[in-house]
Amino acid sequence: MPPTRRDFAGFEHRRLQAARLFVAGRLHLAAISRQLRVSRQSVTRWHAQWKRGGSGALRGAGRAGRKPGLTELDLRRLRNALLQGPRAFGFPVDSWTLPRVAELLYQTNGIRYHPGHVGKILNALDWTPSRPAKASARRSWLTVKRMLRGGGGGSVAAVRSRQEGKSGN
Repeated sequence: MPPTRRDFAGFEHRRLQAARLFVAGRLHLAAISRQLRVSRQSVTRWHAQWKRGGSGALRGAGRAGRKPGLTELDLRRLRNALLQGPRAFGFPVDSWTLPRVAELLYQTNGIRYHPGHVGKILNALDWTPSRPAKASARRSWLTVKRMLRGGGGGSVAAVRSRQEGKSGN
């Protein structure tokens, strides 16, 4: 079975299998592609690389993609800064948002990240997103005080809960 997406060891193993078949010289490139279950274009490219540099030319190049901008030390610094809270960094509210964390990363590490990417960094730190409960725009503090004292107002669930408590159900 062919390797799954991004299985770099599996990719290298297939290329080296192709190199062994090139050395044996018994199969056509199309037959090699069928046997390894890869495209003929890949086998043709591998064959050209093999002719130029041998089996070593078919070894993996290492990690794929861009290297991370944040080191382990940077991530520890970020975690510690997050634990201090937003007010410690001049934000007016006690909740982190992705744009605020992006600004924090710039302040502490000098690296700019798009707020959409900041969520991935936070996931890597095992920080989960949370959203504060939305308060009604029409709710006044007087209504909140009445709700807390049990004097009416509030959500349907809160009123039902109070009614059930009074009726003994």
